[in-house]
Amino acid sequence: MPLIPIGRESADRTPGPFKLKSWKTVVNNTDHGWSPLFWVVYLGFFFIDPIASHASLSIWLRDLLGAAVFLLLYFGLFFLERPRALVHVAGMVLLGLLFQPINHGACTFFIFAASMLPFCVRTQTATVIGLGTIASIAAVQGLILHLDSWTLFFSTLFPVFIGAGNTFFAERNRMNRRLHKANEEIEHLAKVAERERIARDLHDVLGHTLSMITLKSELAGKLIERDPLRAQKEIREVEDISRQALSNVRDAIRGYRAQGLMAELAQAKCTLETAGVAVQCDTETTVKLPAMQESVLSLAVREGVTNVVRHAQAHTCRLRLEQQNGSCRLEIQDDGQGFVTAEGNGLRGMRERVEMLGGTLERTNRSGTMLVITLPLKDVPVKEEGRQA
Repeated sequence: MPLIPIGRESADRTPGPFKLKSWKTVVNNTDHGWSPLFWVVYLGFFFIDPIASHASLSIWLRDLLGAAVFLLLYFGLFFLERPRALVHVAGMVLLGLLFQPINHGACTFFIFAASMLPFCVRTQTATVIGLGTIASIAAVQGLILHLDSWTLFFSTLFPVFIGAGNTFFAERNRMNRRLHKANEEIEHLAKVAERERIARDLHDVLGHTLSMITLKSELAGKLIERDPLRAQKEIREVEDISRQALSNVRDAIRGYRAQGLMAELAQAKCTLETAGVAVQCDTETTVKLPAMQESVLSLAVREGVTNVVRHAQAHTCRLRLEQQNGSCRLEIQDDGQGFVTAEGNGLRGMRERVEMLGGTLERTNRSGTMLVITLPLKDVPVKEEGRQA
Protein backbone atom coordinates (compact mmCIF):
# COMPACT_ATOMS: atom_id res chain seq x y z
CA MET A 1 0.00 0.00 0.00
CA PRO A 2 1.34 3.50 -0.86
CA LEU A 3 1.92 6.14 1.75
CA ILE A 4 -1.14 7.89 3.14
CA PRO A 5 -0.35 11.45 4.21
CA ILE A 6 -3.25 12.78 6.24
CA GLY A 7 -1.86 16.26 6.72
CA ARG A 8 -2.09 18.21 9.96
CA GLU A 9 -1.34 15.99 12.94
CA SER A 10 -4.43 15.20 14.89
CA ALA A 11 -2.31 15.03 18.03
CA ASP A 12 -2.05 18.82 17.89
CA ARG A 13 -5.81 19.19 18.14
CA THR A 14 -7.42 19.26 21.53
CA PRO A 15 -10.56 17.09 21.67
CA GLY A 16 -13.68 19.21 21.74
CA PRO A 17 -17.34 19.31 20.73
CA PHE A 18 -18.44 17.19 17.80
CA LYS A 19 -18.17 19.33 14.68
CA LEU A 20 -17.75 18.42 11.01
CA LYS A 21 -15.61 20.22 8.45
CA SER A 22 -17.00 20.96 5.03
CA TRP A 23 -15.85 18.87 2.07
CA LYS A 24 -14.38 22.01 0.50
CA THR A 25 -12.25 22.62 3.59
CA VAL A 26 -10.90 19.07 3.49
CA VAL A 27 -10.01 18.94 -0.20
CA ASN A 28 -8.47 22.43 -0.10
CA ASN A 29 -6.04 21.36 2.63
CA THR A 30 -2.63 21.58 0.93
CA ASP A 31 -1.28 18.70 3.03
CA HIS A 32 -3.52 16.00 1.56
CA GLY A 33 -6.12 17.42 -0.87
CA TRP A 34 -8.10 14.60 -2.48
CA SER A 35 -5.87 11.79 -1.15
CA PRO A 36 -8.31 10.64 1.59
CA LEU A 37 -10.79 9.65 -1.11
CA PHE A 38 -8.14 8.09 -3.35
CA TRP A 39 -6.34 5.90 -0.82
CA VAL A 40 -9.54 4.44 0.61
CA VAL A 41 -9.70 2.21 -2.50
CA TYR A 42 -7.19 -0.06 -0.74
CA LEU A 43 -10.07 -1.14 1.46
CA GLY A 44 -10.94 -3.35 -1.52
CA PHE A 45 -8.42 -5.94 -0.30
CA PHE A 46 -10.79 -6.59 2.60
CA PHE A 47 -13.37 -7.98 0.15
CA ILE A 48 -11.05 -10.36 -1.71
CA ASP A 49 -11.68 -13.16 0.79
CA PRO A 50 -15.51 -13.11 0.65
CA ILE A 51 -15.40 -12.82 -3.15
CA ALA A 52 -12.99 -15.76 -3.51
CA SER A 53 -14.94 -17.96 -1.07
CA HIS A 54 -18.39 -17.10 -2.51
CA ALA A 55 -19.46 -15.98 0.95
CA SER A 56 -23.10 -16.11 2.04
CA LEU A 57 -25.31 -13.04 2.41
CA SER A 58 -24.85 -12.99 6.19
CA ILE A 59 -21.05 -12.92 5.82
CA TRP A 60 -21.29 -10.12 3.25
CA LEU A 61 -23.51 -8.09 5.56
CA ARG A 62 -21.05 -8.60 8.41
CA ASP A 63 -18.09 -7.54 6.24
CA LEU A 64 -19.98 -4.52 4.91
CA LEU A 65 -20.77 -3.49 8.49
CA GLY A 66 -17.07 -3.75 9.37
CA ALA A 67 -16.15 -1.69 6.30
CA ALA A 68 -18.73 0.95 7.23
CA VAL A 69 -17.29 1.26 10.75
CA PHE A 70 -13.81 1.58 9.24
CA LEU A 71 -14.94 4.35 6.89
CA LEU A 72 -16.37 6.28 9.83
CA LEU A 73 -13.06 5.99 11.67
CA TYR A 74 -11.01 6.77 8.55
CA PHE A 75 -12.89 9.81 7.29
CA GLY A 76 -13.40 11.02 10.85
CA LEU A 77 -9.69 11.84 10.95
CA PHE A 78 -10.21 14.28 8.08
CA PHE A 79 -13.74 15.58 8.51
CA LEU A 80 -14.04 15.97 12.28
CA GLU A 81 -12.97 19.38 13.55
CA ARG A 82 -11.26 17.88 16.61
CA PRO A 83 -10.86 14.11 16.16
CA ARG A 84 -9.60 11.85 18.92
CA ALA A 85 -6.90 10.51 16.62
CA LEU A 86 -5.54 7.65 18.71
CA VAL A 87 -9.09 6.42 19.36
CA HIS A 88 -9.61 6.19 15.59
CA VAL A 89 -6.35 4.26 15.14
CA ALA A 90 -7.20 1.95 18.03
CA GLY A 91 -10.61 1.35 16.47
CA MET A 92 -8.94 0.20 13.22
CA VAL A 93 -6.71 -2.18 15.17
CA LEU A 94 -9.78 -3.54 16.97
CA LEU A 95 -11.52 -4.14 13.62
CA GLY A 96 -8.46 -6.10 12.52
CA LEU A 97 -8.62 -8.25 15.64
CA LEU A 98 -12.36 -8.88 15.25
CA PHE A 99 -12.33 -9.77 11.55
CA GLN A 100 -8.95 -11.53 11.22
CA PRO A 101 -10.35 -14.90 12.36
CA ILE A 102 -13.06 -14.84 9.67
CA ASN A 103 -11.50 -12.71 6.92
CA HIS A 104 -7.77 -12.72 6.18
CA GLY A 105 -8.21 -9.43 4.32
CA ALA A 106 -8.61 -7.78 7.73
CA CYS A 107 -4.84 -7.23 7.65
CA THR A 108 -5.84 -4.09 5.69
CA PHE A 109 -7.09 -2.57 8.95
CA PHE A 110 -3.69 -3.06 10.58
CA ILE A 111 -2.01 -1.45 7.55
CA PHE A 112 -4.31 1.58 7.65
CA ALA A 113 -3.80 1.94 11.42
CA ALA A 114 -0.01 1.84 11.04
CA SER A 115 -0.03 4.30 8.14
CA MET A 116 -2.14 6.81 10.10
CA LEU A 117 -0.26 6.51 13.38
CA PRO A 118 2.78 8.73 12.55
CA PHE A 119 0.43 11.65 11.86
CA CYS A 120 -1.51 11.12 15.08
CA VAL A 121 1.34 11.38 17.58
CA ARG A 122 3.80 14.17 18.38
CA THR A 123 7.18 12.43 18.31
CA GLN A 124 9.06 9.75 16.41
CA THR A 125 9.54 7.82 19.66
CA ALA A 126 5.78 7.59 20.08
CA THR A 127 5.56 6.40 16.46
CA VAL A 128 8.06 3.59 17.07
CA ILE A 129 6.23 2.49 20.21
CA GLY A 130 2.87 2.61 18.44
CA LEU A 131 4.05 0.65 15.40
CA GLY A 132 5.65 -1.95 17.68
CA THR A 133 2.39 -2.29 19.60
CA ILE A 134 0.30 -2.76 16.44
CA ALA A 135 2.73 -5.33 15.05
CA SER A 136 2.86 -7.21 18.36
CA ILE A 137 -0.93 -7.37 18.69
CA ALA A 138 -1.30 -8.62 15.11
CA ALA A 139 1.55 -11.13 15.57
CA VAL A 140 0.10 -12.59 18.79
CA GLN A 141 -3.29 -13.07 17.18
CA GLY A 142 -1.74 -14.51 14.02
CA LEU A 143 0.21 -17.07 16.00
CA ILE A 144 -2.87 -18.01 18.02
CA LEU A 145 -4.91 -18.44 14.83
CA HIS A 146 -2.03 -20.26 13.06
CA LEU A 147 -2.24 -17.92 10.07
CA ASP A 148 -0.19 -18.65 6.98
CA SER A 149 3.11 -16.79 6.53
CA TRP A 150 1.82 -14.31 3.92
CA THR A 151 -1.17 -13.29 5.99
CA LEU A 152 1.08 -12.97 9.03
CA PHE A 153 3.52 -10.82 7.01
CA PHE A 154 0.80 -8.44 5.81
CA SER A 155 -0.59 -8.16 9.34
CA THR A 156 2.70 -7.50 11.15
CA LEU A 157 5.79 -6.53 9.13
CA PHE A 158 4.14 -4.79 6.18
CA PRO A 159 2.24 -2.28 8.41
CA VAL A 160 5.55 -1.47 10.12
CA PHE A 161 7.17 -0.73 6.73
CA ILE A 162 4.29 1.56 5.74
CA GLY A 163 4.26 3.32 9.10
CA ALA A 164 8.04 3.81 9.04
CA GLY A 165 7.80 5.37 5.59
CA ASN A 166 5.06 7.73 6.70
CA THR A 167 7.20 8.86 9.63
CA PHE A 168 9.21 11.02 7.21
CA PHE A 169 6.07 12.74 5.88
CA ALA A 170 4.69 13.21 9.39
CA GLU A 171 7.92 14.89 10.53
CA ARG A 172 7.86 17.13 7.46
CA ASN A 173 4.29 18.13 8.27
CA ARG A 174 5.29 18.94 11.85
CA MET A 175 8.15 21.11 10.60
CA ASN A 176 5.83 22.89 8.18
CA ARG A 177 3.40 23.58 10.99
CA ARG A 178 6.16 24.99 13.19
CA LEU A 179 7.35 27.16 10.30
CA HIS A 180 3.81 28.34 9.68
CA LYS A 181 3.39 29.25 13.35
CA ALA A 182 6.74 31.05 13.34
CA ASN A 183 5.71 33.06 10.28
CA GLU A 184 2.42 33.98 11.93
CA GLU A 185 4.32 35.11 15.04
CA ILE A 186 6.71 37.21 12.94
CA GLU A 187 3.78 38.79 11.12
CA HIS A 188 2.08 39.52 14.44
CA LEU A 189 5.24 41.09 15.88
CA ALA A 190 5.67 43.19 12.74
CA LYS A 191 2.12 44.50 13.09
CA VAL A 192 2.65 45.28 16.77
CA ALA A 193 5.92 47.06 15.99
CA GLU A 194 4.26 49.11 13.26
CA ARG A 195 1.41 50.13 15.56
CA GLU A 196 3.93 51.14 18.23
CA ARG A 197 5.93 53.13 15.69
CA ILE A 198 2.87 54.99 14.46
CA ALA A 199 1.77 55.67 18.04
CA ARG A 200 5.19 57.08 18.94
CA ASP A 201 5.45 59.14 15.77
CA LEU A 202 1.94 60.56 16.09
CA HIS A 203 2.66 61.45 19.71
CA ASP A 204 5.81 63.31 18.67
CA VAL A 205 4.24 65.00 15.65
CA LEU A 206 0.97 66.06 17.25
CA GLY A 207 2.43 66.91 20.65
CA HIS A 208 4.92 69.35 19.13
CA THR A 209 2.49 70.83 16.61
CA LEU A 210 -0.40 71.29 19.02
CA SER A 211 1.95 73.01 21.44
CA MET A 212 2.93 75.48 18.72
CA ILE A 213 -0.68 76.07 17.74
CA THR A 214 -1.59 76.71 21.40
CA LEU A 215 1.29 79.15 21.89
CA LYS A 216 0.60 81.10 18.72
CA SER A 217 -3.15 81.18 19.36
CA GLU A 218 -2.57 82.54 22.87
CA LEU A 219 -0.15 85.14 21.48
CA ALA A 220 -2.61 86.15 18.77
CA GLY A 221 -5.35 86.49 21.36
CA LYS A 222 -3.18 88.86 23.40
CA LEU A 223 -2.20 90.91 20.33
CA ILE A 224 -5.56 91.11 18.60
CA GLU A 225 -6.42 94.51 20.11
CA ARG A 226 -2.92 95.88 20.71
CA ASP A 227 -1.31 94.83 17.40
CA PRO A 228 -3.90 93.49 14.91
CA LEU A 229 -1.36 93.06 12.10
CA ARG A 230 0.91 90.94 14.28
CA ALA A 231 -2.08 88.94 15.48
CA GLN A 232 -3.14 88.37 11.88
CA LYS A 233 0.36 87.12 11.08
CA GLU A 234 0.25 84.69 13.99
CA ILE A 235 -3.13 83.35 12.86
CA ARG A 236 -1.76 82.75 9.36
CA GLU A 237 1.15 80.87 10.89
CA VAL A 238 -1.32 78.75 12.90
CA GLU A 239 -3.01 77.87 9.62
CA ASP A 240 0.34 76.97 8.02
CA ILE A 241 1.33 74.89 11.03
CA SER A 242 -1.99 73.03 10.90
CA ARG A 243 -1.45 72.19 7.24
CA GLN A 244 2.08 71.07 7.98
CA ALA A 245 0.77 68.94 10.84
CA LEU A 246 -1.57 67.14 8.46
CA SER A 247 1.36 66.47 6.13
CA ASN A 248 3.48 65.24 9.04
CA VAL A 249 0.77 62.84 10.18
CA ARG A 250 0.62 61.38 6.68
CA ASP A 251 4.40 61.08 6.65
CA ALA A 252 4.34 59.34 10.03
CA ILE A 253 1.89 56.76 8.76
CA ARG A 254 4.00 56.18 5.66
CA GLY A 255 7.08 55.87 7.86
CA TYR A 256 9.34 58.68 6.69
CA ARG A 257 10.01 62.38 7.22
CA ALA A 258 10.33 64.92 4.40
CA GLN A 259 12.06 67.58 6.53
CA GLY A 260 15.73 67.28 7.41
CA LEU A 261 17.35 67.73 10.78
CA MET A 262 18.46 71.30 10.03
CA ALA A 263 14.90 72.28 9.16
CA GLU A 264 13.70 70.67 12.39
CA LEU A 265 16.28 72.63 14.41
CA ALA A 266 15.16 75.86 12.74
CA GLN A 267 11.54 75.03 13.54
CA ALA A 268 12.50 74.23 17.14
CA LYS A 269 14.20 77.61 17.48
CA CYS A 270 11.07 79.36 16.20
CA THR A 271 8.89 77.42 18.65
CA LEU A 272 11.07 78.28 21.63
CA GLU A 273 11.24 81.95 20.72
CA THR A 274 7.47 82.09 20.35
CA ALA A 275 7.21 80.68 23.89
CA GLY A 276 9.54 83.43 25.15
CA VAL A 277 12.58 81.20 25.59
CA ALA A 278 15.98 82.57 24.52
CA VAL A 279 17.69 80.10 22.18
CA GLN A 280 21.34 79.34 21.57
CA CYS A 281 21.76 77.02 18.60
CA ASP A 282 25.22 75.57 17.86
CA THR A 283 25.21 73.17 14.94
CA GLU A 284 27.79 71.76 12.58
CA THR A 285 26.37 71.99 9.07
CA THR A 286 28.99 69.51 7.84
CA VAL A 287 27.47 66.61 9.78
CA LYS A 288 26.25 64.01 7.28
CA LEU A 289 23.73 61.55 8.69
CA PRO A 290 22.16 58.36 7.29
CA ALA A 291 18.44 58.76 6.68
CA MET A 292 17.39 56.64 9.66
CA GLN A 293 19.64 58.49 12.12
CA GLU A 294 18.49 61.86 10.79
CA SER A 295 14.85 60.88 11.21
CA VAL A 296 15.41 59.73 14.80
CA LEU A 297 17.29 62.90 15.73
CA SER A 298 14.62 65.07 14.11
CA LEU A 299 11.97 63.41 16.25
CA ALA A 300 14.21 63.76 19.31
CA VAL A 301 14.57 67.52 18.70
CA ARG A 302 10.82 67.82 18.29
CA GLU A 303 10.02 65.88 21.47
CA GLY A 304 12.75 67.56 23.54
CA VAL A 305 11.72 71.08 22.56
CA THR A 306 8.05 70.26 23.16
CA ASN A 307 8.92 69.15 26.70
CA VAL A 308 10.86 72.37 27.30
CA VAL A 309 7.90 74.47 26.17
CA ARG A 310 5.31 72.48 28.09
CA HIS A 311 6.99 71.58 31.35
CA ALA A 312 10.37 73.25 31.92
CA GLN A 313 9.31 76.87 32.55
CA ALA A 314 12.76 77.75 31.21
CA HIS A 315 14.19 81.15 30.22
CA THR A 316 17.00 79.86 27.99
CA CYS A 317 17.61 76.73 25.95
CA ARG A 318 20.72 75.55 24.14
CA LEU A 319 20.64 73.23 21.13
CA ARG A 320 23.95 71.69 20.10
CA LEU A 321 24.71 69.23 17.28
CA GLU A 322 28.22 67.99 16.67
CA GLN A 323 30.20 65.09 15.29
CA GLN A 324 32.81 63.41 17.44
CA ASN A 325 34.66 60.09 17.22
CA GLY A 326 32.46 58.62 14.49
CA SER A 327 29.27 59.52 16.33
CA CYS A 328 26.72 62.31 16.23
CA ARG A 329 25.95 64.04 19.52
CA LEU A 330 22.80 66.08 20.11
CA GLU A 331 22.34 68.16 23.26
CA ILE A 332 19.19 69.92 24.42
CA GLN A 333 19.76 71.88 27.64
CA ASP A 334 17.45 74.29 29.48
CA ASP A 335 17.57 76.22 32.74
CA GLY A 336 14.08 75.23 33.84
CA GLN A 337 12.72 73.38 36.86
CA GLY A 338 14.08 69.93 36.02
CA PHE A 339 12.17 66.71 35.50
CA VAL A 340 10.25 64.07 37.38
CA THR A 341 11.76 60.59 37.76
CA ALA A 342 9.28 58.69 35.58
CA GLU A 343 9.62 58.89 31.81
CA GLY A 344 6.58 59.80 29.76
CA ASN A 345 5.49 58.11 26.54
CA GLY A 346 7.35 60.58 24.37
CA LEU A 347 10.71 60.17 26.08
CA ARG A 348 10.27 56.42 26.33
CA GLY A 349 9.54 56.19 22.60
CA MET A 350 12.55 58.40 21.88
CA ARG A 351 14.80 56.13 23.94
CA GLU A 352 13.53 53.03 22.12
CA ARG A 353 14.25 54.54 18.72
CA VAL A 354 17.74 55.65 19.74
CA GLU A 355 18.66 52.27 21.23
CA MET A 356 17.40 50.44 18.13
CA LEU A 357 20.10 52.28 16.17
CA GLY A 358 22.80 51.39 18.69
CA GLY A 359 22.82 54.81 20.33
CA THR A 360 22.40 56.09 23.88
CA LEU A 361 20.14 58.64 25.56
CA GLU A 362 21.10 60.32 28.82
CA ARG A 363 19.01 62.73 30.86
CA THR A 364 20.48 64.75 33.74
CA ASN A 365 19.08 67.35 36.10
CA ARG A 366 21.67 70.05 36.74
CA SER A 367 20.20 73.56 37.04
CA GLY A 368 17.55 72.49 34.58
CA THR A 369 17.45 69.51 32.25
CA MET A 370 20.08 68.26 29.85
CA LEU A 371 19.23 65.66 27.24
CA VAL A 372 22.17 64.04 25.42
CA ILE A 373 21.67 61.66 22.49
CA THR A 374 24.59 59.90 20.84
CA LEU A 375 24.17 57.93 17.62
CA PRO A 376 26.83 56.09 15.58
CA LEU A 377 27.19 57.59 12.11
CA LYS A 378 27.73 54.22 10.45
CA ASP A 379 24.76 52.03 9.60
CA VAL A 380 24.12 49.37 12.24
CA PRO A 381 21.70 46.42 12.23
CA VAL A 382 18.36 47.68 13.50
CA LYS A 383 16.95 45.77 16.46
CA GLU A 384 13.41 44.42 16.08
CA GLU A 385 10.89 46.84 17.51
CA GLY A 386 8.43 44.08 18.35
CA ARG A 387 10.87 42.58 20.83
CA GLN A 388 11.54 45.73 22.78
CA ALA A 389 10.48 45.71 26.40
